[in-house]
Amino acid sequence: MTNPMSRKDYIFTSESVSEGHPDKVCDQISDAILDAFLAEEPEARVACETFATTNRVVIGGEVGLSDQNRLQEFMGKVEDITRDCIKGIGYEQDKFHHATCEITNLLHEQSAHIAQGVDAAAEKDEGAGDQGIMFGYATTETDALMPAPIQFSHAILRRLAEVRKDGTEPNLGPDAKSQLSVIYRGGKPVGVSSVVLSTQHLDPDLTSADIRAMVEPYITEVLPEGWLTSDTVWHVNPTGKFVIGGPDGDAGLTGRKIIVDTYGGAAPHGGGAFSGKDPTKVDRSAAYAARYLAKNVVAAGLAERCTIQLSYAIGVSHPLSIYADTHGTGEVDPAAIERAIDQAMDLTPRGIRQHLGLNKPIYQRTAAYGHFGREPEADGGFSWERTDLADALKRGI
Repeated sequence: MTNPMSRKDYIFTSESVSEGHPDKVCDQISDAILDAFLAEEPEARVACETFATTNRVVIGGEVGLSDQNRLQEFMGKVEDITRDCIKGIGYEQDKFHHATCEITNLLHEQSAHIAQGVDAAAEKDEGAGDQGIMFGYATTETDALMPAPIQFSHAILRRLAEVRKDGTEPNLGPDAKSQLSVIYRGGKPVGVSSVVLSTQHLDPDLTSADIRAMVEPYITEVLPEGWLTSDTVWHVNPTGKFVIGGPDGDAGLTGRKIIVDTYGGAAPHGGGAFSGKDPTKVDRSAAYAARYLAKNVVAAGLAERCTIQLSYAIGVSHPLSIYADTHGTGEVDPAAIERAIDQAMDLTPRGIRQHLGLNKPIYQRTAAYGHFGREPEADGGFSWERTDLADALKRGI
C-alpha cells in the first residue's frame, strides 16, 4: 500500500480533544499525581492509571518512594490532588463536580520484580522500565516542526479553553473535540477542506448555528491566513445539543488518546501511552528523546522530514536499535544520522533523563493539547522541544 504521506497532493486529517474530554481528564489526574510524587522525590516511581465516570474517579497502579513511611503518608494527598485537577479543568456539573465526586485510591507499592530489573546496582546500570518501540517525528511544514493537522487542531482547542476560562465565552463547557482536514499541494499544507468541532455548551437552548457563530472567530484567528475559504466545509456540533459532557457523558481512561498526544497519525506510534508514567518508563522518556532527536535532525537541515525509532528491553540500559528515516528528503545517508545520534546523546534511561532533565514535576501540562510542538519552558517543561543538539548532529555526520 502506498504511504499517503509520500504523496505530494492529498488531504490529511487529524483530531484533538480538549482538557475536559473524559480521557484527558484521566490523563491529567494521572500526571498531576506523578508531578506530586516527583516534587516529593525526583527519583519516585509512578505508574498511575485513572478511570472516571459519573460522579466517580478510580485511581490505581504502582508507586514508590525511598521511604515507606513517607509513601503511606503521601497516599493521603492523592484525593486532594485529584479534586484540584478536576477543579482546574472546570467541572462543576451536578453529576461530575470536583467537590462531590467519589474518589477511590487503589495505588500500591511498586512490584519488587519490576524494580529489580529497573534499579541500578553495583554490577549494572539502570535498565529500561519495559520493552518496547518508540517513535519520534519532525517536519518543516510548521514553525514548531510538527504536522499541520494535529498542531492546529490543538491550537483551536487551546484557544477555546482560554476564552472559556477567562469569561469571554461563559457558555462553553470543558469537553470538546476538534478535527481538521488539511489540503496539501506539492507536499506543503495550503488550506483546510473541512473543520469539525464538537463543544460542550452550558445553555441548552443554543443551536449548532449559535455555537458556530461563537467559535468561528477563534478558529479563524489561530489558522494561517487564507486556509479557510468559501469551499471549507464546517461541521459544528453536528449531532445537535452537547450539554452533558465529560465523564458524566462518557467514561474516561488514562492512555486512550495516544495519537492525539503525538502526531495525529502522520507518523508511527509505538503503542505505549505516556501519562501517569515516571521517566524511567521508556514508553514516555524514549518517545520524548525520539521527538528531540527527530526535531534536531530537521533543525540541523539534514532533512525536511525525519522519523526516529528506538527500541528497548526491560532491565537493559542501552537501546537495542536506532533507526532513522528521512522519507526521501535527507541531505545525508540515514545510516550516518543513526551514527551521529549514537555519538551525540546517551540513550540509556538514565542518560535520557539527565540530558532532558526529566526528573521534575513537569508532566501535568503535557496531558492536554499534545506532548509535542510546544515551547520549551524555563523550569524544564517540554525540554525535548529544544533544538540544542543540531550542531552536534551536524558535526557527527
